[in-house]
Amino acid sequence: MKLTTLVLILLAGLAVASAHAQDITIDAAAPAHPFPHFWEQMFGSGRANLALRDAYRQDLVEVKQATDLKYVRFHAIFHDENGVYDEDAQGNAIYNWSYVDQIYDGLLTRGVKPFIELGFMPKKLAATDFPHAFWYRPNISPPKDYAKWDAFMAAFARHLIERYGIEEVSSWYFEVWNEPNIGFWGGNPFQKTYWELYDHTALALKAVDKRLRVGGPSTAQAAWVGEFIKHCRDNKIPFDFASTHVYGNDTADNVFGTNEAIPRDKMVCRAVKKVHEEIKASGAPNTPLIWSEFNAAYDNTPQVTDSTYMGAWMAGTISQCDGLVDMMSYWSFSDVFEEQGIVKKPLYGGFGLIAAGDLPKPAYNAFKLLHQLGDQRIAVKSDQVLATRKTDGTLVVAVWNYAPSGLQQDADKADKAKSAPITVRLKFANTKAQSAQIARVDGEHGDLRGAYAKMGSPVYPTMAQLKTLREAAQLPAPENVAIKDGTLSVALPPQGLALIEVK
Repeated sequence: MKLTTLVLILLAGLAVASAHAQDITIDAAAPAHPFPHFWEQMFGSGRANLALRDAYRQDLVEVKQATDLKYVRFHAIFHDENGVYDEDAQGNAIYNWSYVDQIYDGLLTRGVKPFIELGFMPKKLAATDFPHAFWYRPNISPPKDYAKWDAFMAAFARHLIERYGIEEVSSWYFEVWNEPNIGFWGGNPFQKTYWELYDHTALALKAVDKRLRVGGPSTAQAAWVGEFIKHCRDNKIPFDFASTHVYGNDTADNVFGTNEAIPRDKMVCRAVKKVHEEIKASGAPNTPLIWSEFNAAYDNTPQVTDSTYMGAWMAGTISQCDGLVDMMSYWSFSDVFEEQGIVKKPLYGGFGLIAAGDLPKPAYNAFKLLHQLGDQRIAVKSDQVLATRKTDGTLVVAVWNYAPSGLQQDADKADKAKSAPITVRLKFANTKAQSAQIARVDGEHGDLRGAYAKMGSPVYPTMAQLKTLREAAQLPAPENVAIKDGTLSVALPPQGLALIEVK
């Protein structure tokens, strides 16, 4: 190649980089607001019985080490596989808390509390045999006798208090059912019969001890929260929090009743804001909002949940949802998960941060980096930069380059310029810092997919291959870089996330 040709190519590359450069000023002395880590204190998981497995518990420990994990939520604590409910020949209830104790003990000994989703229905307590389509076939029927349900809830609460103590159990949450508005509830009509279930459950729990925290409606698609609060207030039914769900690929017609094309990176926090405003306009404006399920996708989409897409998506979601929600529960922490059946291969688009075989995904590494953000947020003029400060004065800045997933429905909604590399120039004011450390998650950092493809994407990796994949998934050590004249330039590929620590 001629020298002149090489120079022209380099100049063209510089021109493209310059066209996508951003200058962002970060004032280390600027006022800041509290920035609690609402996105990493709670995670969802596969159904309750899976918590007895060694792989589940290993993944729990690994995520606990990387994040500020405090609570885990799962379905089906009352599934018959846990043996909690039976009846004798005369129809008298028989309770068995053996597996319940082992499940909750397993969480607590690892420093994690349960966020208890109360469901689904034991068959002998069900009005009808109404199995959900999930592989493990949970019964979604209402109870056959609400007096028996009330007694069951009271016995459950009393047992937990006797075993763990009220000081401990009062720090947990009790959420009534899961997504009763979209087919996880067999009552008809959905809302009216759910109110009946909620009322009985909340009153039964509070009768045992008023300090127990109970809430709902645990709906999909950000539904019913305003109506839930009104129902409870009108009927003097206790509630301590409101909960609901949404996913990045939920549609505007289902969530907002509109025909908008809302991009995947905007859907979750648009829905959070909607519900936040409903609560503020209600008769109980200080009700805590717990988003007890969210993710970028509700289906198994490898281009999303297994990919580097999740780093920039999570950073943007955190930035947008700040101040609107008390706690958000990413669905889920592990691919020890069987709603669609037994896992068939490691990277299938599962919801978890860790794939089968103890393989951390890019999403795990993104959470690991974002955990390092400070607890005070400094305002900046950018939707791709999140600036924070730690109590010791250290600046921690997340910078990302959001790009579509590669799926057609995302590409149709995205500006093509969003799939280009960018350079962000951070200009620091009121700091004498001369250097920074930069850690990254992108296709070259903390992404095992290249190594997996290189070995032929085996369905059942050998032990040696699993070792190679775990090594490929590890984050490299942060890069030490100089801050020159108060400026630091950070180049980011599409879907890249960088975490910058400035002391």
